[in-house]
Amino acid sequence: MNPRAQPADSIDVDQPAQRGPRLSPDGPVIHAGSLVVNSTFGPWTEVGEGSRVLNSTFEAYAYCDRLSDIANTTVGKFANIAAMTRIGPTDHPMETASLHHFLYRSTYYWDDLPDDAAFMAHRASRRTVIGPDTWLGHGVIVKPDVTIGAGAIIASGAVVTKDVPPYMIMAGIPAQPLRPRFAPGIADRLMALAWWDWSHDRLRAAVLDFRSLQAEAFLEKYQG
Repeated sequence: MNPRAQPADSIDVDQPAQRGPRLSPDGPVIHAGSLVVNSTFGPWTEVGEGSRVLNSTFEAYAYCDRLSDIANTTVGKFANIAAMTRIGPTDHPMETASLHHFLYRSTYYWDDLPDDAAFMAHRASRRTVIGPDTWLGHGVIVKPDVTIGAGAIIASGAVVTKDVPPYMIMAGIPAQPLRPRFAPGIADRLMALAWWDWSHDRLRAAVLDFRSLQAEAFLEKYQG
């Protein structure tokens, strides 16, 4: 048998990995099978395959991986959202005799009854905010009306029910603080530097320092 022979669906390890489509300064790359409704996107943004984005905003460089479900959310610059996440899940009426959506999506069932516009507006008003340069791991759920601060990390499978401070690492159900990413002084300085507001050209000039320098050394170079 030829030792180089491989099954048809295997990958030749001698070949370089293929990257995805080049992102664009003109708007999002939206992958196949995604549903996007009433949403806006900044430059260099991306929506993963099979995702659903409703009534949301992706600021510059933000992305979500495949099968993400995002509603009524502002996704901050450089946010990193892993696969199979659920952000801003909509709620059901709990005080009425039924929870079912025939109460408010009535047009699905009857031709002569409009949807409950007030309830749908209430849903849309419960905004979730994902701060800049955050990382939401695989399968994270973030409830409505929650704000996740800049630079925070949410561990895979966590359910976030309360606001998260900047640069905090959270895990669990419900999510609890594990530890800060940095000492308070470093976190405060990163917030003040706000590198996520830099121009595309300035980011390009600093890429090698982003790669090689620890946060404090990066601050010393760019903030003094």
